[in-house]
Amino acid sequence: MIEVTWNENSLTRDLTVYLENQVKINLSSSGIGLSLFLGIGAAYVCYYLSTVAKKPQLITGSATLSKFLRRHCPVVTETYYPTFWCWESRVQTLLRPLITAKPWVEYRNELIKTVDGGHISLDWNNNDDNALYPVPATRPTILILPGLTGSSKESYVLHMVKQSERLGYRCVVFNNRGVAGERLLTPRTYCAANTEDLEMVILHVRNAFPEAPLMAAGVSMGGHRQILNKLFNIDYIMKAKTIREFDERFTSVMFGYKTNVDYYKDASPSHKLKSIEVPVLCLNALDDVFSPAYAIPMQSAKQNPNVALLLTAHGGHIGFLEGIFPRRMTYMDRIFKQFIQAVVEHKDELKSI
Repeated sequence: MIEVTWNENSLTRDLTVYLENQVKINLSSSGIGLSLFLGIGAAYVCYYLSTVAKKPQLITGSATLSKFLRRHCPVVTETYYPTFWCWESRVQTLLRPLITAKPWVEYRNELIKTVDGGHISLDWNNNDDNALYPVPATRPTILILPGLTGSSKESYVLHMVKQSERLGYRCVVFNNRGVAGERLLTPRTYCAANTEDLEMVILHVRNAFPEAPLMAAGVSMGGHRQILNKLFNIDYIMKAKTIREFDERFTSVMFGYKTNVDYYKDASPSHKLKSIEVPVLCLNALDDVFSPAYAIPMQSAKQNPNVALLLTAHGGHIGFLEGIFPRRMTYMDRIFKQFIQAVVEHKDELKSI
């Protein structure tokens, strides 16, 4: 964890910077009420600056990758100031989809048939009108992987697409089976350990634009009842009160695991990080309610020069809200924008890692 040094001068300076940049308010009252308000406010700001606002930890097994990120993705070295009135992990997790704006994005949908008779839905944003990369064949492509039950309509996905638009890139969103309004054709959805559909999508995108740089951005980790009722007791499954119970009754059974332990072991990234051969930046909050600090494979990450973990003290699960009223951009959006831009514009540097 990052050590906090109690220094009166630095704390005063940080308090001044925070008040100037984050809490710009005007008070015209006077008296005991104002004094009490200012006293409580000052105490809260001091607590916030000393305990909540921290620089993220950057963990990687490569000094070269670390220097690359610090040079071309400077947000990894900056203090993350979570929204001061909702920095707690569960509040961040719950409020993010409610208060962040949903920008308009125009998609072109494509359905890919799978070998088992199902289909996969891809939503493309080709960005043909941009002047930065006007040639479609060489325009950088970003493959976006939404989280559990997520789709191309999620606010965090829409923000990623808009960021990519501004940079001149093409985006394609991989909607897992049974989400984004697509009907299941076979009794199969998806799980954290199965990558067959993703491999098919990557091959499809690569074949469509073989000359274009291809990058991917994934967030965290749904279905239709009629087709699943043929093989599963949906009423029993829906009575599950925890994610573990749901996986035990449904996910593990669907993909042939004997127990949940076998499924979770196979899905865990701890023993897969060593196989990563392209530069990867992983953002995770240490207070994530679904992926807490003890579950993060820090030691495994240090053994692969292609992997970098960026760990913030707060942020919840896909929260990372910042600013007084975070409507447009989150800390995660800034990381996404800077990292993919660095990879596109300085890819030759990455080859030396």
